[in-house]
Amino acid sequence: MSNAWRAASVQESLFGEGDPLAGPEPVLMALNPDYYALFWRHAKVHEFRRRFIQGQPTRWFVYLTAPASRLGPVIDLAPAIVDSPARIAEIADRVRQGNGSTVLEYVKDLDQAFAIPVRRIREYPGLSLAEVRAELGRFHPPQGYVRLRQHPTLLRLCERIAAGEPVREMAIDGEHRRCA
Repeated sequence: MSNAWRAASVQESLFGEGDPLAGPEPVLMALNPDYYALFWRHAKVHEFRRRFIQGQPTRWFVYLTAPASRLGPVIDLAPAIVDSPARIAEIADRVRQGNGSTVLEYVKDLDQAFAIPVRRIREYPGLSLAEVRAELGRFHPPQGYVRLRQHPTLLRLCERIAAGEPVREMAIDGEHRRCA
C-alpha cells in the first residue's frame, strides 16, 4: 500500500467530515472537583473506574459534581488498562503513594477494574447545571458513564461547549505517568 493512499484513507471518511463514528468514543462521566484538581497538579494521571469501555480511546466530557455543578472540562483518555483490582491499585500507588489502598477499597469486590490513562485535559467555561437543564429540558448527572452517541442532543451540547477556546489545557506525558 502506498504512503499517499494510506494518508488519504486515514484522512477521509465514508460519511464525510461529520462522521459521527470517527474518533474517540465520546462519554459523559461525573467527577468530584477535588479529584479533578489532582489532574492539574499531576497527582492523578489515570481515572479509576469499576466499569468502563475496553479497547478504545475515549473523549470524556466531565460533569463536575457539587459544589461546582457544571459541565466544562474535556479529557482525552487512552484505552483503559483492564486488570485485577490489586494490579490497578499498584498503578494508583505508583503515581501517588498511598492512593493504591483507596483504589483497592473501591474495586476489591470485582474480577477486573479499570485504570484509564489521561492524555490531555482542556477546561472550557462550560455551563452550570441550571444552564444545562435549561438547554436540554432535563438532565441528571450520570452515576457511571454515558455513551454520548446514544444521546445526540446531549452530545451536540457537549461538542458545542468544547468548540470554544479553552480556559486552560495540559498534556499528560509519559514522564508524569510513571507506570502502565
